[in-house]
Amino acid sequence: MLDLHRLRVLRAVAQHGSFSRAAAALHLTPSAVSQHVAALERSIGLPVVERSPRGVRLTAPGRVLVETADAVEAELRGARQQLDRLAQGESGHLTVATFPSAGQRLLPAALSRFTAAHPGVEVSVIEAEPEESLPLVRAGRADLALVYRFTPIDRDGTDPGLRWTLLLTDPMYLVLPAAHPLAGAAELALADLAAERWLQGTGSTGEMLLHLVAAAGFTPRVACRSSDYLFMHALVGAGVGVALIPGLGLPDPPGERVAVIPVAPPRPVRYVYAVTPRRRWISPLAEALLADLLADLPAGAEPSTSGG
Repeated sequence: MLDLHRLRVLRAVAQHGSFSRAAAALHLTPSAVSQHVAALERSIGLPVVERSPRGVRLTAPGRVLVETADAVEAELRGARQQLDRLAQGESGHLTVATFPSAGQRLLPAALSRFTAAHPGVEVSVIEAEPEESLPLVRAGRADLALVYRFTPIDRDGTDPGLRWTLLLTDPMYLVLPAAHPLAGAAELALADLAAERWLQGTGSTGEMLLHLVAAAGFTPRVACRSSDYLFMHALVGAGVGVALIPGLGLPDPPGERVAVIPVAPPRPVRYVYAVTPRRRWISPLAEALLADLLADLPAGAEPSTSGG
């Protein structure tokens, strides 16, 4: 049988990249950490780490065990929260992770409804991009995360530890200065703006723009890179360049200094999901907030009836 304490030690080694740093985090000696890992390897008959001058990394069996340790920790945390809720009645705690534009446009109405129905619940909100928030849900450190993707989730190919509920599709729009010669167009292709200077998002959003303009046959001249859509919107209004911004990232109304133009088909969109853990202990508070999110989608959003 696998020893839970040894799994936790291996998990710390994976997180910190060395025996010595894991030992410091666990208040153990490096020798004790090494002994626990060696005992774990003997118990399964396979190596779980590879040692090198640059540190320690997991083998394939080690990665399986760390994923198992993450799932066990999440289940134990979920059970503890469930017991706390039973003991405290309607009081409790709900942690939500969200990317900024969803936090501005999707969460407020849903949280207003939720807190009115659950006045004793303490709500914490973490601002995080999807690559940061999904590990929080897997580890049980967030009860629900709002994330986006530029391709839809394959129902049969998702992480078995996560449940994905598609809230809406978020179309991307071309944003031009109001005085631009093409500002009155009913729709535009990206190639129509090949000669312009562009404001580029960061992370996966910035990569998506590069992919789209490459398909359109040009390389953008980038005037600014930013993760703040409202900042990009303001720079467009000041005449600095043009931008591709998702609907949730636009102010409502957009204002008189910019023109918001639909992209000609095939129109790029973001898929916005609510992600919750798929495990034995399902948080009734997370389920309640999910129901409120589905009931309070913003005006103009394109909701979806499918989930993953």
